Amino acid sequence: MPNSATPAFDLTAGRSDTLGAEFLGEGTNFALFSDNATRVELCLFDETGGQELARLDLPEMEGGVWFGYLPGIRPGQVYGYRVHGPHAPEQGHRFNPSKLLLDPYARELRGQIHWDDALHGYVIGQDDQSLDTRDSAPFMPKGVVVDAAFDWDSDRALRHHWTQTVIYEAHVKGLTRLHPDVPAQDRGTFRGLASDAMIDHLHRLGVTTLELLPVHAFANDRYLVEKGLANYWGYSTLSFFAPHAPYLQSGRIREVKQTVRRLHAAGIEVVLDVVYNHTCEGNELGPTLSFRGIDNASYYLLSPEDPRHSFDTTGTGNTLNVAHPMVLRLVMDSLRYWVQAMHVDGFRFDLASTLGREAQGFERDGSFFNAIRQDPVLSGVKLIAEPWDVGEGGYQVGGYRWPFREWNDQFRDDVRAFWRRDPGQLPALAERLAGSPVQFDHSHRPASSSVNFLAAHDGFTLMDTVSFNEKHNQANGEENRDGHDHNLSDNLGAEGATDDPAIQAARLRRIRAMLATLLLSQGVPMILAGDEIGHSQQGNNNAYCQDNQISWIDWARGGGDIHGALAALIRFRQETGLAQARFLTAEAKPRATWLHPEGREMAQTDWDDAELRCLAMLVEWDQSRILVLINAGEDAQFALPQGEWRLCIDTSADEISCNRPVRGSIALPWQTVMALRR
Repeated sequence: MPNSATPAFDLTAGRSDTLGAEFLGEGTNFALFSDNATRVELCLFDETGGQELARLDLPEMEGGVWFGYLPGIRPGQVYGYRVHGPHAPEQGHRFNPSKLLLDPYARELRGQIHWDDALHGYVIGQDDQSLDTRDSAPFMPKGVVVDAAFDWDSDRALRHHWTQTVIYEAHVKGLTRLHPDVPAQDRGTFRGLASDAMIDHLHRLGVTTLELLPVHAFANDRYLVEKGLANYWGYSTLSFFAPHAPYLQSGRIREVKQTVRRLHAAGIEVVLDVVYNHTCEGNELGPTLSFRGIDNASYYLLSPEDPRHSFDTTGTGNTLNVAHPMVLRLVMDSLRYWVQAMHVDGFRFDLASTLGREAQGFERDGSFFNAIRQDPVLSGVKLIAEPWDVGEGGYQVGGYRWPFREWNDQFRDDVRAFWRRDPGQLPALAERLAGSPVQFDHSHRPASSSVNFLAAHDGFTLMDTVSFNEKHNQANGEENRDGHDHNLSDNLGAEGATDDPAIQAARLRRIRAMLATLLLSQGVPMILAGDEIGHSQQGNNNAYCQDNQISWIDWARGGGDIHGALAALIRFRQETGLAQARFLTAEAKPRATWLHPEGREMAQTDWDDAELRCLAMLVEWDQSRILVLINAGEDAQFALPQGEWRLCIDTSADEISCNRPVRGSIALPWQTVMALRR
């Protein structure tokens, strides 16, 4: 393939210290880690990625890093790799130079995966130890050399304090795909996120932080594509640096930077949901797209008994070997890139327990967590763990060290159970209102360690929690077997949508009470995008493959009753300073006192009363006092502490925000939360 126009490496300028394709002004340095390779070929393509123009052996290798500097290679150059080495699946080695491989450090991609049997390193239909020699390049996306220059116009990290943080979990496409006020060409893209309509909406709610489902380039799994479905959520990472191309209206990474800059100017942080625990290549029967062909035995955990097989703690087929120093470096480089080059404000780590797995199992002081804690760049951004995986000992809620915060599914479950009127839920509810100290009040962790939520992308939406008793996942094509059955939901009299005004009113009343519980609790509240307008997924609690109206937010619903209530609750939380950095205790300030409807402190017999569904939390600090009254039972009369109080929040009222003086006692209707100040 080489010809007279083939570029030649400058052997005096190559660098092994920076991985990926780095444009240096007059040319580009290429570097790839593969400890077990015997030869690495750099493949250059035309601008479409359709024609391979040249193959050049990377001329140097140090410490497993293959590298070389090519003069004249500028931004826009499309490229990939072919890696030579032993084909010995029984030893964990699956090198196959017939397969074009994506650079793990590629910043931008050209093209997409076109599923074909040639993408597999073995012959489909035969043993996985066979060797498929067909060229996979026609079916592969390629990397693109980029110019990192961008005018950030004094943009900087916002660093909203955790006690003032309100998170809004959203999907880049689903958030704006159906929004009538977002320009049509921008709907479903990064540009749509930063549109005037979306920023105005987030401002009206009072959201401080936008948490995005995966935006790293990901694969639409073959089995889904063949069923006419898609990997909508994006938890199937192909590249840890390049954004998912379909989310780019312009096709260029500048769009991500422009979006972050505009959101920052509006005071809104951007947090990314990231997947460093596995990749889209699956187990040994999966395709060879990148890591498997570059160095399978280094990048993935393999079975210690039989390295031919993957070691899976994620339920996806493979597990990234973060304990390997160069794989750890890959993850750290990716995180720093998104902070330093793309200006994001933090990360939510999918299946974070996998990242802490060492030889003896999960280690809260594992190499990954310690690397982040000491990193001067990463230790200062928002870090949120999904504190579980599917492996043994993987459920670790409360098991992480500062500065990590954690998704708290126990908050979701206990609050749902309480408002469903399950018996004996008062002790659990009090624990959640106080910030879950049993889980998080240790190791000098703050009261903001718990990320509280009622609904997230995985599971029922908030509206579906009060509209369905059972999951309805038939659209996923798995005969409703997928998705969990522990929904703690209650349809309040009809399964799904109904025209019954009494049921509709009861559902809205419960939603408002549940949202009040969320916003009046210690910890960090997270809202699922669309819950503020009553978005329903028609009872689908596992809509990972539904890239359609099931998942896209239908803004025509309006949802004024919920939206206004949520905005008022956020405003009350922020203005009163209810969220505290220190855990509430009965002895010191901030102090929490639990009150019975009779006005006295709760006794043990009260906590043991399985049918009691009404209590109050009195929070005191400095000169401030806030009283939160909660009633999931029948109408009640609540005796107030002495003095004049002002009723500020009443979820049973048409307008929940109020300012009414009260003293002595107050009527507390069924399914109601009230907040009072003094």
